[in-house]
Amino acid sequence: MAEPSTPPKRWAQPSLRRRLLAFLLIPVGLLLVLDALLTYGVALAYSNRVHDRDLSDNALSLAQMLRKGSIEGHLSRQARFLLEYDPEGPSYFSVDSQRHGRLADNAQFHQIAAPAADGPPVLYKSTLGAHTLRVATASIHPDADPTDTLTVTVAETLADRRRRAREILLMAVPLQTLLLLGVLSLVWFGVNYGLRVLQPLTARLAAREQEITPIGEADVPEEILPLTRTIDALFARLRDALALQERFIADAAHQLRTPLAGLSLHVERALADDSPQNLRDALTHMRKLTLRTARTSAQLLALTRAQSPLATPTRHAPVDLARLVPEAVSLRVPEALAAGIDLGYQGAQGPLRVMGDAASLHELLDNLVDNALRYAGRGSNVTVSLAPLPGGGARLRVEDDGPGVPDEWLARLGERFFRVPGSAEAGTGLGLAIVQRIAERHGARIQYRRAAQHGLSVDVHFPPTAVS
Repeated sequence: MAEPSTPPKRWAQPSLRRRLLAFLLIPVGLLLVLDALLTYGVALAYSNRVHDRDLSDNALSLAQMLRKGSIEGHLSRQARFLLEYDPEGPSYFSVDSQRHGRLADNAQFHQIAAPAADGPPVLYKSTLGAHTLRVATASIHPDADPTDTLTVTVAETLADRRRRAREILLMAVPLQTLLLLGVLSLVWFGVNYGLRVLQPLTARLAAREQEITPIGEADVPEEILPLTRTIDALFARLRDALALQERFIADAAHQLRTPLAGLSLHVERALADDSPQNLRDALTHMRKLTLRTARTSAQLLALTRAQSPLATPTRHAPVDLARLVPEAVSLRVPEALAAGIDLGYQGAQGPLRVMGDAASLHELLDNLVDNALRYAGRGSNVTVSLAPLPGGGARLRVEDDGPGVPDEWLARLGERFFRVPGSAEAGTGLGLAIVQRIAERHGARIQYRRAAQHGLSVDVHFPPTAVS
């Protein structure tokens, strides 16, 4: 007992909605991360600018305060208190006099040369152990001794700057997250709403039962027009295949009706009279009808394969006609001898290649030779010749000196089930139709004409090929 097939998992099925959302949500998520990094960078730059301004103001303010004091080798208690007191946290400082040297400091950190007196403060970075400091230095001439230069240096770590940047980031990120969530909601709604445009088309296709007419383009979105046009092309090939199938059934019923009726008649004849002569005569007719039925069936199948739009495309490859044609002709020599017909071959020296399918080309030639042997008549000549064309390509010719075909019927040769009126030989009228379809698939052109004296000449002109 076969196990019931399990339906495919939902997430295993490709989804256009998931694909669109993934292409939109992932970049938006990355954009949020990038936005946070940019926000932090902007906030840190703003915090550095504010702190640098405050640090410069502090250095300049302290220098202006010390300008009015008395400098005698040390700082007063009030000046030291102002330097050491920082309501926002610990800071570092040093005060140097050009005349008296270092007056006060609370840390040893690297300092650059003093700037010009009464000029703007100078900002730079320095280090104190493992910490990075931001330093502001200002120089003045004290009122008590204008010949002296007083240098005030104030420094602070970068921790407070980074803390302020993080605070700005924490204030900005929630707002930006809400904004992006709103954008994502709009994206989700937009994708779902946009996919609704497929619902009328889906409903229209679901309402069909056995209809394979074109979908059309009236309510089809522009983005999926290539898909619907491909489906319409598939429907067209399917309609052609169904029409070909119906035609094959009708043709088979029409062509096989007569031989099957004959078989039934001869069977009844044999049953009614079982004399040896009557049985032999009935069996002879039954054999002929059986061979005719088999040939008709084989040709119907060959014609259907040649016409089918759903047949697997044959990959054409270089085929050497100078080798294929004489081999195919040699296979029909015993049959020609039995029919009293001289079957010969004439061909150019050297290879003569065309692009095609060797099996199909063999069938094309076989039908041409069969047609000539069938209608040329005993004592006639059938010649198969092969020659290169002046502009490239090849010409395959099958010519006989039989009764030929009147000029008014030459244009109809190659039609399905067409037989020249007045022909005494039994046939299906499918051989040249098969030749016509095979030639079309190879891009070849067929020409029917009367031979030089009498008889029929069939030329197959193959296009040139780049294969040398």
